[in-house]
Amino acid sequence: MAKLLLAGYFGSGNLGDDAILRGFVSAIPDDYKFRVICGNPEKLNRLHGYSGVGKTDLAKVREAIAECDALVFPGGSIFQDVTSVRSVAYYSSLVKDAKKAGKKVIMLGQGVGPLNRFMGKRFAASAFQSADLICVRDAASVGALKELGIKGVPKVTADNAFLLPEPPRSEESSSFGVAGMKTIGVSARPFGKDKSKAVIKTFAEFVKLLSNNGYVPVMLALDEAEDARIIQEIAKVHGGKVPELKGVSNPIQMQERISRMEAVVAMRLHAGILATTVGVPSYMVSYDPKVTAFANSLGYASPPSIQGLTADRLFNGFQTFIKDRERTATAIRAKREELAKAAYANIDALRACLE
Repeated sequence: MAKLLLAGYFGSGNLGDDAILRGFVSAIPDDYKFRVICGNPEKLNRLHGYSGVGKTDLAKVREAIAECDALVFPGGSIFQDVTSVRSVAYYSSLVKDAKKAGKKVIMLGQGVGPLNRFMGKRFAASAFQSADLICVRDAASVGALKELGIKGVPKVTADNAFLLPEPPRSEESSSFGVAGMKTIGVSARPFGKDKSKAVIKTFAEFVKLLSNNGYVPVMLALDEAEDARIIQEIAKVHGGKVPELKGVSNPIQMQERISRMEAVVAMRLHAGILATTVGVPSYMVSYDPKVTAFANSLGYASPPSIQGLTADRLFNGFQTFIKDRERTATAIRAKREELAKAAYANIDALRACLE
């Protein structure tokens, strides 16, 4: 019976990372035991029913490492230094502690980079050089590891959020809107040194264009802190009101809500991934290479970059994207199966490494 200690940005109010965790746990063998290094153990247990270890309680983290068979990173973009070097430094230190304790270190469905700083690269290189198994979610991450000097070619799998089962749908929940208008989910996130002023301006105008052209825009908060601030600022532009999803505290609930939408327009990678898991087309807006890589994996042309993007360009691109919605949705369902199969290769690799 394997005992796993799972590490990532879990239990911290980010539905994308929690979707990775939920997908991974849903697919591992039933006799595997696991604990989760997380931001908030009480919240993790309340929302997901998992046993957690607070990531800042270093003594308990080391105890959990001593008790496990393997330290497993189920995915996410934790090995990057765009936000700060602290993230990659922390997770690299976990790898170091695990190897000192004689434990296996397993990387699954990892998104690697961007890594732009000397220390960020150094910490990431140390972590991946020590790993017993490396699987990455896209070709861009392979390139990032090559630039770090990591020997060998890691297996390319997929994001473990694709292992989430599709929630059951009833006839009553097949779609929603107002007066026959189609609902479009809109996911914006902070970006840029200008405290996201450009993002707020673009998406505030885009929401207005959607409303003026027969759609019902609904804002999606994938990160309860960061995205909520963006939505508040967009609402101010509209006199303090903008439709947004309320009462969504876990990725399963977000899946169910998105499944009833016509489409999603998303900066957040996992807004697009969750839409794909329920067969809903997602028009991506890139702020990071991982978003472009995801759009390419679905067979889309490279998505527009948020840098210099205007609301008119965004709306026109979306109109072109959605004009043949049913054909796009059919293609998405086929891609969903393909990506779920690729994600399950993470589980096969895990079992082989442990056995």
